[in-house]
Amino acid sequence: MKTEIDPRTTSRAAAFEMWMTSPMPMVTLVKTLDVSRLVRFSKQRGVKFNMLMCYCIGKAATSVEEFFMLPEGGKLFRYNALAVNVIVNNKNGGISSCDIPFTADLQRFNNDYQSLTSKAATESQSSFLEDYMIIGTSAMVATELDCIVNQYTDKFANPMVMWGKYRKHLFKTTLPISFQFHHVQMDGGQAARFLERLQEEIYQL
Repeated sequence: MKTEIDPRTTSRAAAFEMWMTSPMPMVTLVKTLDVSRLVRFSKQRGVKFNMLMCYCIGKAATSVEEFFMLPEGGKLFRYNALAVNVIVNNKNGGISSCDIPFTADLQRFNNDYQSLTSKAATESQSSFLEDYMIIGTSAMVATELDCIVNQYTDKFANPMVMWGKYRKHLFKTTLPISFQFHHVQMDGGQAARFLERLQEEIYQL
């Protein structure tokens, strides 16, 4: 469920005034994560690495209040639930998009991830959750990437986490990620805290 709120009553009042009409309000932070635990967990449990990344992203986001607010069409909305969007290669050679509702129950999240991504791949149809604040993801795992900067469109102001292929080193595995967010939604401090929290969630999985 989403509800329109008065920006003046929130912690984002100044940011809304300053950035809502900016032609380029998006900010991108880049951080290299230690994903050794995710790789081991994925292999031991037989689950997908990207699913685990999406789960940790959702878990980290729930601890940052600003993720539950989003500017849309010159207004500010508050949501009471989060979802993680996944881009899927479909059977027709294109891509489909599906929103996975976030739950702290890893098994349930994995079940939803498997069923929704499989359906998107086989039916070549996208599925969307209208009443959730969506965190976009884009995983281009065929190649190692240092940084990804997404295009900005006023049709999509949602935060976006992007990554390529993880990198194996002698004692650990790392993954550079790019985090793009709308400046009305959060400032650099909250975004940096999210990235720190994401690393903690990976360590604690």
